[in-house]
Amino acid sequence: MIPIRDDQPRFSTPYVNYSLIALNLLIFFFEAALAPASLEGLVRQLGLIPSHVTRLLGSGGPAYAVPALLPILTSMFLHGSWLHVFGNMWFLWIFGDNIEDYLGHFKYLVFYLLSGVAAALAQIALTPNSRVPTVGASGAIAGVLGAYFLLYPRARVLTWFPPIFLFHLPAWIMLGYWFVVQFLSGAATSIAYSSNTQGGIAFWAHVGGFVAGIVMIKIFPERPQRYRYGTW
Repeated sequence: MIPIRDDQPRFSTPYVNYSLIALNLLIFFFEAALAPASLEGLVRQLGLIPSHVTRLLGSGGPAYAVPALLPILTSMFLHGSWLHVFGNMWFLWIFGDNIEDYLGHFKYLVFYLLSGVAAALAQIALTPNSRVPTVGASGAIAGVLGAYFLLYPRARVLTWFPPIFLFHLPAWIMLGYWFVVQFLSGAATSIAYSSNTQGGIAFWAHVGGFVAGIVMIKIFPERPQRYRYGTW
């Protein structure tokens, strides 16, 4: 199911959401300009490799903290393909503006980054021996989806069912279905030996980000007087 648009109004301009989308696209354009060997080196250095993190942290000492933990942040700004980055940014475009509107600009940025960190930690915890670099903003965006699921369950999302069907679905159905698919897919890949050595989708990062978004949106306070900004 591919979302086309939602009908949930917002009352402010989502400057941070726009900036995140622009930054992710600019970084991917830089990736696309690299030679294959340079790109592979970049991904292996700044992408999240769970086995590297567990091994480095297990070695102990502050000297290991930065190389172990830095990819948790940097990996969420790298993407593996045009489809990957445009798919992620499309979801962020549709659902992120309402969460920024609810939280305010700075708190939304903090919320987004913490969702990405929670997603990375979930992937590490559930695939600690994986040697596959994990990249992408989908864990952080999953946090946004979790917040949207809780705040606006009855918002209608125009959804495309390829190849031709279009339906309006309540957000709780569309996003709930998305979460169930991620969870079942994560469970399936966890029992597959090849998940430690071959590429794929970091389903547990999606699950972790979504759950973190649901939890954190209950903790983060709503921006005061947000309805005075007007509507779109």
